Amino acid sequence: MAAIDCGTNSIRLLVADLPDPSAGPQAPLVDLARRMEIVRLGQGVDRTGRLAPEAIERTRVALAGYAAEIEKQGVDRVRMCATSASRDASNAGDFRTMVEQALGVAPEVVSGDEEARLSFTGAVRGLPADAEPPYLVVDIGGGSTEFVVGTRTGGVQAALSVDIGCVRMTERHLHGDPPTADEVAAAQDDIAAAVDRALAVVPGRGAATLVGLAGSVTTVVAIAQGLHEYDPERIHHARVPYDRVAEVTADLLAKTAAERLAIPVMHPGRADVIGAGALVLRVIMERAGMSSVVASEHDILDGIAWSLR
Repeated sequence: MAAIDCGTNSIRLLVADLPDPSAGPQAPLVDLARRMEIVRLGQGVDRTGRLAPEAIERTRVALAGYAAEIEKQGVDRVRMCATSASRDASNAGDFRTMVEQALGVAPEVVSGDEEARLSFTGAVRGLPADAEPPYLVVDIGGGSTEFVVGTRTGGVQAALSVDIGCVRMTERHLHGDPPTADEVAAAQDDIAAAVDRALAVVPGRGAATLVGLAGSVTTVVAIAQGLHEYDPERIHHARVPYDRVAEVTADLLAKTAAERLAIPVMHPGRADVIGAGALVLRVIMERAGMSSVVASEHDILDGIAWSLR
């Protein structure tokens, strides 16, 4: 099966087989290929309400490569989910037409609630024993952040998507290089208000474990670990305390884009927005009262694949 997650900042592909039934109920998918491209589909959407033509073209180029990989792997089933940026855009029809031509299947513009549930499914399977339930799973994307509380056995208890993400917060508030103290304060206030709204619906303050998903979280965790290169195996299920997240966030917000780009684990397409992503994570930990975060490399992409069973 092939799963494609098209978000505000990146588009990702997972080609996988289901695990052998003898591997147990928490066995992960058998990965055949994982790919990621930064296409910034949500470029300017918060301001204009439209997908930029150049952003649609970048996404088309990435999808053409994914279509070739899907054909090469002999995939039986394909599901592509498009999230925050394509929900917000008035010209979403242009995007849909492009995807159908490039990939041969229509994109599903999933609701924030469905996005949250898919993220939860992908994230909680295979969590280590010391990650106690219930879980607060947060998926910090480019345009939105999903909050989900639940357990492996009981499933999702509550879920909500709010419009705070690394691209949206950067475009809305963090204009300086590096951003000014006033810009950071404005972003922090905006994020805190949204997080409080989410936690009023999703009982995250009562969760035992915070699980963080997506590139902002995994990049912060990689920096906190002092990695010299991005290593998914070392990042997956690593636990980082709040104090270390706060230190990394302050350092990222104090750096210029060029200085952030020089960090060994930094993806070039994330350097300009990682400060906002880290700030979202830090504020969530503060408002939810979480002393640490467990990073997961498995997220909505895996949830989309599991939905094809």
